[in-house]
Amino acid sequence: MGTWQRLAVLLMLLLLVGALGHPVWPAAVAVALRWFLGDPLCFLLLGLVALAWLWISSWQPHLLGLVAAALTLTLLPTRPPSWLRWLPADVAYLAKILRMGLNIRARLSRQPPDTIVDTFERRARAQPGRVCLVWTGPGACTVTVGELDAQACQAAWALKAELGSTEAVCPREPVALLVGSSKAISALSLWLGLAKLGCPVAWINPNGRGAPLEHSVLSSGARVLVVDPDLRDSLEEVLPKLQAAHVRCFYLSHTSATPGVGSLGAALASAPSDPVPAHLRAEITRRNPALFIYTSGTTGLPKPAILSYERVLQVSQMLSLCGATADDVVYSFLPLYHTMGLVLGVLGCLELGATCVLAPKFSASCFWDDCRQHGVTVIQYVGEVLRYLCNAPQRPEDRAHRVRLAMGNGLRGDVWETFQKRFGPVQIWEFYGSTEGNMGLVNYPGRRGAVGKMSCFLQVLCPFELVRFDMEAAEPVRDERGLCIPVGPGEPGLLLTKVLSRSPFMGYRGPRELSERKLVRGVRRPGDLYYNTGDVLAMDHEGFFYFHDRLGDTFRWKGENVSTREIEGVLSLVDFLQEVNVYGVSVPGCEGKVGMAAVRLAPGQTFDGQKLYQHVCTWLPTYAAPHFIRVQDTLEITSTFKPVKSRLVREGFDVGAISEPLFILDRQAQAFRPLTADTYQAVCEGTWKL
Repeated sequence: MGTWQRLAVLLMLLLLVGALGHPVWPAAVAVALRWFLGDPLCFLLLGLVALAWLWISSWQPHLLGLVAAALTLTLLPTRPPSWLRWLPADVAYLAKILRMGLNIRARLSRQPPDTIVDTFERRARAQPGRVCLVWTGPGACTVTVGELDAQACQAAWALKAELGSTEAVCPREPVALLVGSSKAISALSLWLGLAKLGCPVAWINPNGRGAPLEHSVLSSGARVLVVDPDLRDSLEEVLPKLQAAHVRCFYLSHTSATPGVGSLGAALASAPSDPVPAHLRAEITRRNPALFIYTSGTTGLPKPAILSYERVLQVSQMLSLCGATADDVVYSFLPLYHTMGLVLGVLGCLELGATCVLAPKFSASCFWDDCRQHGVTVIQYVGEVLRYLCNAPQRPEDRAHRVRLAMGNGLRGDVWETFQKRFGPVQIWEFYGSTEGNMGLVNYPGRRGAVGKMSCFLQVLCPFELVRFDMEAAEPVRDERGLCIPVGPGEPGLLLTKVLSRSPFMGYRGPRELSERKLVRGVRRPGDLYYNTGDVLAMDHEGFFYFHDRLGDTFRWKGENVSTREIEGVLSLVDFLQEVNVYGVSVPGCEGKVGMAAVRLAPGQTFDGQKLYQHVCTWLPTYAAPHFIRVQDTLEITSTFKPVKSRLVREGFDVGAISEPLFILDRQAQAFRPLTADTYQAVCEGTWKL
């Protein structure tokens, strides 16, 4: 007899007993005792009742009630079902989500819409002296809400006066920012000023150079690019092509040493700080772009993912969803060109009214000192960050801090446990999502190792499917009807999230084909539409999700999604390399996959480890640099002329299984040097730091 048949029989039995006028409470008591006390204690109590039968016979239930209780224990499972165990947490989280969604919809339905800028302006009027930002880098400073609002107003009027005559800046016309961490406060005031004008902003990754940088600027559609003067070399490499596309460039400084590039410093300093009227942004709607955040995908070049005003508000309220308040101090070292750093971190603090402590970069040695100095109560993390903190030398003051909450993604279960044992009972909120995705997961019960939790209630609001997939083709497997095949509980599957009016896929700015590639039709029934996350996850019987891997030409390393094609394009510029095939390989004890390249040397050329090292360090961000090189005579391709990666991924960098020459990136020697058995063992044991 199946579960539902048993429940039907039990329900009919209890209804019959009740109809006969006999109590059914013994059945409820029996199952409650069993579920909450367990079988040993439950049957011990029943034994004591039997022994005391003569003394309790005056109030003993009718025989039918006892029979119903016995049958209830027989028909129901020995333990409460998982949905009942997590029901209180599921209902509480659902209530938060619904309240947040209704509030966002109401705010953005006003005319003009009530955005983060409006919340910030109200706080600036009410609490101008409240500290909102603390910068810990060079020239450390604190910024109050009033000061930041004044700087934002100056930025708005300066841009309007400097560029308004040519209509280079107008509502819904994007402006691109290419700014390093040293100019974080200036960049934020500039973004707020543009937001006051209703202009979306494209945040360009300052680590990009050459073709990726040129592509990022041009794909944004911006006709104005504001550049950190420290990135002058990067700008001048692509300046002719930007000027040919009629992109006006300005340094965020008082002077310009580059012909054809202006400067905004003087205009910003002399502009008035008068309030910017809200009617200047009255034309925007909740689905209009507010930000363009770049993400690497299977195209090999950065793509500007569209973050609408609605999406920005949703992400910025994650702090509140996780239990943060206006009294918290949030520590963020994440770059502003990341959704987590800018939207969840900084904008989340502005929305909530909390203080955000900004560090220029992550430093394991300075992390807790910063937290103690600034009274930090909430920290952000990605990927390996908490593991780095756990691997740092122990100190007597490890628990001497005020941090009570950590939130982020990419945390392994073993690191979760180690972190809490060493640094105290910090509450951890792990979540899963992507910049362009239309659904996110949150591990609100705090299950170690899980990236999120799903309930039957949430699944109604955010339908999804975990389906079988073809690793080689990086797409779902279909049945004889042409529909996708769901996986079972605990089985890894490709996560597809349904596209609905309440959870749209905004896609990327640019040709429609870029967005169409991320969509899957005919998943569960003909005509339905889903977003392909490209991620492989598994969901257990209780609704907890566990991350397994990424599909396609990307892999994740140090919290970054790395495009293999972009790295292949950079390595192909090296004169002694003729063919390049980049992929990610697993390293024991490390989260994600580290970059590795199989290469074919050009005829008559030899491998130059020093030259390749210099090229990689010059043209690739640290997280994207391949750590292993495999030299092959020929690179295997598929029937569709695509490089074969699956076998290379399986073989990894094992010197015992690979007869071909292997090299490892050695930062101390500043070269790729031969990978020996001893070095291989050191990497596997974790004594060689990647």
